[in-house]
Amino acid sequence: MSEKKGFFSKLKSGLSKTRNSFSSGINSIFSGFSEIDDDFYEELEEQLIMADIGIENSMRIIENLQHKVKEEKIKETAACRAVLMDTVKEQMRVREDAYAFEDKKSVVLFIGVNGVGKTTSVGKLAGQLKADGKKVLLAAADTFRAGAVDQLKEWSVRAGVDIIAGQEGADPAAIVYDAVAAAKARQTDILLCDTAGRLHNKKNLMAELHKIYKIIENEYGDAHLETFIVVDGTTGQNALVQAKQFCEVADITGVVLTKLDGTAKGGIAIAIQSELDIPVKYIGIGESIDDLQKFDADSFVNALFDVSGVNE
Repeated sequence: MSEKKGFFSKLKSGLSKTRNSFSSGINSIFSGFSEIDDDFYEELEEQLIMADIGIENSMRIIENLQHKVKEEKIKETAACRAVLMDTVKEQMRVREDAYAFEDKKSVVLFIGVNGVGKTTSVGKLAGQLKADGKKVLLAAADTFRAGAVDQLKEWSVRAGVDIIAGQEGADPAAIVYDAVAAAKARQTDILLCDTAGRLHNKKNLMAELHKIYKIIENEYGDAHLETFIVVDGTTGQNALVQAKQFCEVADITGVVLTKLDGTAKGGIAIAIQSELDIPVKYIGIGESIDDLQKFDADSFVNALFDVSGVNE
């Protein structure tokens, strides 16, 4: 229980900028209206949109809320607030098998544009998996971003895991090929690959990813494959646009949403999951290795709405 409370406190602190703007606006609506009418719903929808939850998604949430309020004959705004929270939680819940890859022989590809915290996320996850007793190997296949290879090497030392790396500008697929061979030889549990994210040139990116997927399929076909898109929460709707673009060139199985501690637009987590129908699997709420957390819908929404998480 203390671990759960500690996590909730960290999450609540990490989402402080979002919460301060979101919950104050939401609370003023629920306290400012004595009855649930069209004006109430309009104000509420506007507040959701301002939190970067997205126009279409905000409309869906309000429509769902209106249906439940009518069905359950809710009259009090406080009860309506609880229904709103439950509505968002239902939308955000991650499937039970979302992290099944941790207990399988797996390869996880990380993609994302420069500056989103991709390499850092790879390093943090490596450290956490190693702490959980997994044998982890890193592949430094983001060979086009200056400093990416050296950055991941530093993380390999910090996390205490091995790394397969080449020179800057080397063929990323060749690095993955070598990493797969090493993973098989060393009986690695999980291979984490930091790959390129040159979204400005989709054709090259698509060709590069195709080569990488083909190598994994041919050389490591019995391994479970995940592809995570890493996006920067501080960019708001731009994060959603990036995720959509990457979905056009790769089979994305999960989202890693970073830097939520630095933005008032944390509602983008809700928008991404809703509009892409791809789960947000991890969120970054700080700089330390433990600040990359598995996404928990109940804790996230409770922190967003400034509700105590003690009884979760």
